[in-house]
Amino acid sequence: MKGRSLTTFIILGLLVILLFWGCSGYNNLVKEDETVKKSWNYVQSQYQRRADLIPNLVNTVKGEANFERGTLTDVINARAKATSVQVTPDNLTNENIQKFQEAQNQLSGALSRLLVTVERYPNLRANDAFRGLQTQLEGTENRIAVARNDFNDAVRTYNTKVRVFPTVIFAGVMGFRPREGFTADQGSQNAPKVDFGGNRPSVNFDTTR
Repeated sequence: MKGRSLTTFIILGLLVILLFWGCSGYNNLVKEDETVKKSWNYVQSQYQRRADLIPNLVNTVKGEANFERGTLTDVINARAKATSVQVTPDNLTNENIQKFQEAQNQLSGALSRLLVTVERYPNLRANDAFRGLQTQLEGTENRIAVARNDFNDAVRTYNTKVRVFPTVIFAGVMGFRPREGFTADQGSQNAPKVDFGGNRPSVNFDTTR
């Protein structure tokens, strides 16, 4: 009887330990998952800020009578596509993130071509409204780069929690799957820095962000 009681006590003790460990692991996963979602919200807000600047940018550029309409059309169409791809924290799947990134990269490319084309229009380069919008756009691109990096850091931390032993044993059962962050597409997320000072404008594609 004593041996059986001891065995029962040991089993109960192990069950309590496993329960405590499971609850602790689950809470940690929930915490990291919420951090990922919060980081994603910030990413979206920065991309939306960029999208909000584009209509004024396009309207300002339209004031240049001979400006290339094809370049403007590319920006308008790319913005429409980018804003149509909405990914909420609740549908933050790897496939949806990839679609979002592809759409935003197309918009980044269109904006880059627009800013390079502006070099050929001195009156537009001297336009105070355009210069102000270009400065705001550059600042937004910097914030986007920071937001993307923060999101990727949150994803890496979350994935470590999901994959590490012993959490990996029950993470999948509880619905926690590894996530993907933004991939590095050379130059795709970097709008050119356009310097309108001096006699000749210069365009610097910063690929270090």
